[in-house]
This record gives sequence, C-alpha cells and structure tokens, in this order.
Amino acid sequence: MAYRCNVLLCTCTMCVSVGALKIKSKLEEEVKRFNLENEVQIISTGSSWLCTKGPTLIVQPDDIVYQLLKEKDIPNLVEEHLLKGRPVHSLMYIHPEELHPIEKLQDIPFYHDQRLIALWNRGIIDPDEIDEYIARDGYKALVKVLQNMTPEDVIQEIKDSGLRGRGGGGFPTGLKWEFCRKNPGSPKYLICNADEGDPGAFMDRSIIEADPHSLIEGMLLAAYAIGAEKGYVYVRSEYPLAIKRLDGAIIKAREYGLLGKGVFGSDFNFDVEIFRGAGAFVCGEETSLIHSIEGEPAEPRQRPPFPVEKGLFGSPTNINNVETLSCLPRIINFGAKWFAKIGTEKSKGTKVFSLAGKINNAGLVEVPMGITLREMVFKIGGGIPNRKKFKAVQTGGPSGGVIPESMLDLPIDYERLQEAGAIMGSGGMIVMDEDDCMVDIARYFIEFTRDESCGKCSSCREGLDAMYEILTNICKGNGKDGDIEFLEELGEATINASMCGLGKSAPNPVLTSIRHFRDEYVAHIRDKKCPAKSCVDLIEYSVDQEKCTGCFICNVNCPTNAIIGEKKKPQTIDKSKCIKCSVCFEVCRFDAIKVG
Repeated sequence: MAYRCNVLLCTCTMCVSVGALKIKSKLEEEVKRFNLENEVQIISTGSSWLCTKGPTLIVQPDDIVYQLLKEKDIPNLVEEHLLKGRPVHSLMYIHPEELHPIEKLQDIPFYHDQRLIALWNRGIIDPDEIDEYIARDGYKALVKVLQNMTPEDVIQEIKDSGLRGRGGGGFPTGLKWEFCRKNPGSPKYLICNADEGDPGAFMDRSIIEADPHSLIEGMLLAAYAIGAEKGYVYVRSEYPLAIKRLDGAIIKAREYGLLGKGVFGSDFNFDVEIFRGAGAFVCGEETSLIHSIEGEPAEPRQRPPFPVEKGLFGSPTNINNVETLSCLPRIINFGAKWFAKIGTEKSKGTKVFSLAGKINNAGLVEVPMGITLREMVFKIGGGIPNRKKFKAVQTGGPSGGVIPESMLDLPIDYERLQEAGAIMGSGGMIVMDEDDCMVDIARYFIEFTRDESCGKCSSCREGLDAMYEILTNICKGNGKDGDIEFLEELGEATINASMCGLGKSAPNPVLTSIRHFRDEYVAHIRDKKCPAKSCVDLIEYSVDQEKCTGCFICNVNCPTNAIIGEKKKPQTIDKSKCIKCSVCFEVCRFDAIKVG
C-alpha cells in the first residue's frame, strides 16, 4: 500500500522510558479517529537523533521533526499536520542560542557534520522488519562476497579500508582477521562484544535497537572471512530492548536462509547465539568475556596466547565490537577506497560517539575521524547549557582522560587522543563545565573502576583502592603535601603492573586531571578550597544581607531548619545545622545565597 506520509516514531530505550509507547497508541487512536489509516503509516524506529529531546517523531516525506512529545500533544499534531498539512511549530526543536523553531531534520546543527556508516539506517527503518533492511541494500554485501569474493579477498578489502577496531584498542580489523584465519586451530569462533559498560555510553545499544540486521550481516561477513561457523553476541542483560530486537532479527534471518546451514544456498554455514552478560565492566576485556561465556569467573588471563590463537573453548576466536561489525556491509558495498578517503591518514572512516554531560545537544553522533573537539562540543553539541563555561571533556569512558579547554582544537583520532593522555575507547564523551571539580571527577571514575575491577591483580586492586582513598581525603579537605606526587606514582605503577586493559588505563582520569588541572589539586590541599565550589566539605553557604529581601522561600524549603529570620527581613544560616544540600541556593530568586 502507498501511504501519503510516514510517521517515524523513535522507540529506543530512552524514548520508551519517557512515554514513546503511549504516544504510539495515541497516534494510532487519532489517525483512526480522522480516518487516516490508509494515508498515514506509523513506524516504530530505533534512536534517530537527540537523546535528551525524546520522545521524537519525524514526518516523511516532509522531513519535519517534533520533540519532547506528550500524549496531550498528539490530537493537535494529527489534526493540524497529518490532516490539514500545517506543521506545529510549538512542538519543534528549538535552537539553543537563536531560540527559534527548526522544521527540518537536516537544518538542525546537530546533524550538519555527521556522516552515517555504522548508523546507516538510524531512525529510518523499523528494526523488527527484515524487509525494510533489505530495501536499504541489506544483505547485498553478503551476496557479493558469497558470489564473487574469497575469504582472503574480504580480508584484503578490510585491510585496504584501514578499518580499526572501534571497541577501544584500535587494532587493524583486517589484520586481526588474517591472524585468526591463518591459525590452524579448529573450530573457529566469532564473538561480538556488546558489553557496553562505560558511564554515559550507549552506542552499541542504540545500533542494535535501531538496526540489528546490520550487525548480523556484519557478523556473517566476518565469519566468512575467518572461517567461523558459530558466533556469539555478548550483550549485557541491562539491555532488554536491544536483546529483544536482536533475538527477533536472528529468528527472521534464519527464516530467510541467512543464518544456519547453507547460507543463500552456498556451502557457507554460520549461526548466531545471544549470550547475556551480568553487567560486569571487566567483561569488556576480551579474555574476561571469553571466560564468562565458558562459565568461568570473569577474570583476564595473561597474553600471549591471544584469542585469535587460543580463545573460546581453546579455539581461535575473533572478537569485534558492534560498531566495527556494523561498518562492514557499507565497506563491502562501496569499496575500501571509499571508506579510506574518510578520516585521517592513520584513523580511517567515521566514529560513533555518545555525547553526554553538560551539553545542550546530548545524543548519539557519527562523525569523520579528525573532527575537532571544538566542533563536537560547540557545533554538533550546541555548546554548554545555561551559558556556563566549558571546562573539560572526558573521552574513552571511565578509563579515558580529561582534555582541557586549551586543547579544544585537537583533532579526534587514535594517535592525537593518545598524545593528549586520553584514549578513543568505545566512544563515550562526557562534557564538563565550570561547576565540575576535576578532583571529584577523578575520584568518581576511580571509584567506578575500583568497584568494577575483578581484583586479580594486586596492582589494580590495591592501587585503585589507595588512589580512591587519597582522592576522597583531598575532596574532604584532608589532603596533604605529597599526595599529588604519590597519586602520580601510584598511577604509573598500576599501569605498568596490571594484566589487562582495565588496570592499564584506569589511572588515566587521575593522571590527566593532574596534568591539566594541577592547580585545583593544590587549592584543595593547601588552601582547603574547591575552586569549582563542588566539594561539600570545602564550601560554606551564607546569606548576602544586602540582597536578601526576606521572601522566606529559602526558610520554608530548608530541610533542616538551618535558615533563621523573620519575614521581610534578611535571613541567616545556622552553620551547625546546615547540611549543604544547596536547596536554598537553588530556590533563591534574588541571588542572595553565597557559596564560598
């Protein structure tokens, strides 16, 4: 049936959490009420754009975008736009600086510099419908390799493309495949690492939710290249929607003869199984992940031998992450040279980032390698909310490094980030503003990695514990001379002595924050002050007697009755009762509460 328009409703995890399914029901109800069932098609999609603006909806072919929808908005939207053809400007995206509504998707700055490869079908197709994927050239790459290419041809094509692992290490993908294929061991296994554990990261989840067949086709291509007949997708149990959609896609692929024995009538056999992880961060490390699938404790092992030599059940095993595998169909379809022209000399193609933190446009972005941090934060990200000053960005997740304002023009690629003391990681990018204390930020990430450490290496187990204790003391005003130098020494020792990537990278937030924000550490230790006014033990609240009007709002809202005074007279704060909850500061309309 030919429809007059398609309504693409985002039903990713974040949009579902704020009512997308209720909005879908309301849309169906209103479309039926106006007898538009044969004119308007409602399609559930995966994540399509700004994650903080959900639920979102795109009307095609008009390319009109609506954001932050509520059930009460739907009757008017259906009547005005879908029935009468008049877009509803009050429900559109608002430019954060110019404060005017933007109608069309391509006019939103968030999208200007994006280039979609891994996210090729983002927000365009129904992830539960295999035919919609096929209509977008889905499984065309698989047909191409089965009919016209040997496994060695596929490996060479990926080597020529310059694709590097998008899970964090950045190892050349084609070279990794070659090692696995040439290893004489049998059988061979393929594992997709979808164990996404970084705070603020949601790349893998969003790709699977929006386009699960892209991952399946990528796994088929990789399996054909290395000679594997069995594959696993290791995905954390906290991703129920991603698991549901991937499971449905696997069932459909089997029905279409795309998985199982004799794929497409060839002599190539391959099938996929979903393995649900328990959410341990350390399982993002290859050997820990393998142990988990085998039913063993999720601890790393010494390498060599590497997994491509001796991996799952003692057999050669290739491990790639979701983004790496999802790039493969486009590389095969368009060619290695096409992909290699994108990006920088040593970092080819695009990279998917989850842009989060103190940023106007938080969401999932895919950009060419080599784009600068400034472009990411201020052009795509729309700058810092509430006109606050940019302070730093954390790249690479909890094991990444912080990059200061002075390095905003740094191009984003594997080599340049490493030179800055940070890492690419899986693509988490957390933006911080002037209100963030860099000592406390370092303490937060060390607390995370300390809790997630498997504890096998004493360097990691005890080193991170000691760093956390020192950072906590500094944040409480109990720091002492020599703490900074000891943190640096502990960090280097942990990196040098740890077995796996978690321990070798966990000190990065501490070392880079000291490198770029040493003055904040000094202020905490010597002056017992937190320059960002964030560390509770180092700040005090007081009332500016000249500005206070005695409106009594702070007095009424104080949870401990620490604010004393009469109405229409300046108030005072009893510091013995004040718990520094900041409620008074937040409710005051006259800027009369001072923090110092």
